[in-house]
Amino acid sequence: MNALTRLAALLGLPTLPPRGTREASRSIEDTDGTRLGRATERLERLHPGRSGVLALTEGHDAFATRMLLAEAAECSLDVQYYIWHPDLTGTLLMRALHRAAERGVHVRLLLDDNNTRGMDAGLCALDSHPNVEVRLFNPFVQRDWRWLGYLTDFGRLNRRMHNKSFTADRQVTIVGGRNVGDEYFDAGQEISFVDMDVLAVGAVVPDVCADFERYWTSASAYPIASLLPRPDPDALARTLEREDRICESPAAAPYREALARSDHIERLAAVELALEWTDVKLVSDSPAKVLGKARKREWLARRLGEVLGAPRKELLLVSPYFVPTASGTAALAAQAAGGVAVSVLTNSLAATDVPVVHAGYAKRRRALLRSGLRLFELKPDGIAPRTSRTFFRRLTGSSSASLHAKTFAVDGERIFVGSFNLDPRSAALNTESGFVIESRRLAGQIAAAFEHELAAQSYTLRLDGAGRIEWQDRATPDGPARIHHHEPQTSAGKRALVWLISWLPIEWLL
Repeated sequence: MNALTRLAALLGLPTLPPRGTREASRSIEDTDGTRLGRATERLERLHPGRSGVLALTEGHDAFATRMLLAEAAECSLDVQYYIWHPDLTGTLLMRALHRAAERGVHVRLLLDDNNTRGMDAGLCALDSHPNVEVRLFNPFVQRDWRWLGYLTDFGRLNRRMHNKSFTADRQVTIVGGRNVGDEYFDAGQEISFVDMDVLAVGAVVPDVCADFERYWTSASAYPIASLLPRPDPDALARTLEREDRICESPAAAPYREALARSDHIERLAAVELALEWTDVKLVSDSPAKVLGKARKREWLARRLGEVLGAPRKELLLVSPYFVPTASGTAALAAQAAGGVAVSVLTNSLAATDVPVVHAGYAKRRRALLRSGLRLFELKPDGIAPRTSRTFFRRLTGSSSASLHAKTFAVDGERIFVGSFNLDPRSAALNTESGFVIESRRLAGQIAAAFEHELAAQSYTLRLDGAGRIEWQDRATPDGPARIHHHEPQTSAGKRALVWLISWLPIEWLL
């Protein structure tokens, strides 16, 4: 207990409940007899020691697969997210968890508390179901005045659980970059995220289950019932009625249609889904990282480098929030000097949803380009229709796109897909997780996107003769380039603000 927490207790202000008041986790271990268990057992016999993976690059597809997993579950659903918005897709998925619980499925929902404002009543109602447990990770004591928490407990609350996973019956899991919300599933709002998840079965799934368990039972995961008053007896019924109205509304029609079209889980259960069977490793931070108690050698950033290995020929980096820092810039420059072709795709200032983070990247661009790196910045309107099933898919219905995928490809042989951004916050403050997948096919898709798609969908950066940055803008990969001499599609005021922020000593927070 720190000094401010002790002072709060003395003054009678709210504090977090003591660790000893929490109930033990109720984990269902034996799910081999479920429909999903029988299907995956047959597949694992054909591919012993390996994992089957399927990339989920399209928003509607990623949403439908989660919904169908929730519907297929017979014993358990373990769900862990940084963000869960109470919007259309968030409500549809929450209703799917409710329906699973009503069938007798044991549902465990672990949410980081940083983005649950306004959701307390609904989450308490969900938790009141006898088959549901809800826990909040690293919670705020002040529920309505959360900024007070940052004033009194900044060191703790500044660290968040950024992990994402969705696991059904301990047999099938989805891990990747998507949170839960309309912008992650292309629900036709103003901005949609370009993102990527991976559905996995086989050898890696027990590792995901064990990782969920250590977060669920960690010192930072609080049962919501220990933080908030018990809801009234009718709260769950009112919540279900509201969810049912939204599920049956005209706005939900495209997602009902997506569910009707999607057959991933049905084909998986019938042992007909075309999975790639390969070696997959889960890399994940310790939950103790948010308390400042994890050793640096345990950080995902360190382990990721060990598991991915040093690139020999090519390194392709996709990160929406790219803040390389001085040391990271030097490390990437050393790779390029050693003959490794290094390419980076991140958001342009016009496409990013966090301009302050862009400031941490913008001041390193010139040094990166001088070192021989290729830099691409996604256009806000850069995702165009295509017929091939490539890494970047068309976003429909939204007026602009923003990159949210976090993936790296090394030497055309293996990739990382997960929640880890190339920035100081992911490296040192937040907890992260993801898969390292041995896959020439997936690595080849990313390489093909860099070589054949990004010229039209992003700005290609280069230095002119005077050492100033230019943004090349092509409507087609082989078409003539229009040259911009400042951040395209942005106002002078926004550019000036980013420039001013870049001088502030806040890079470690980004």
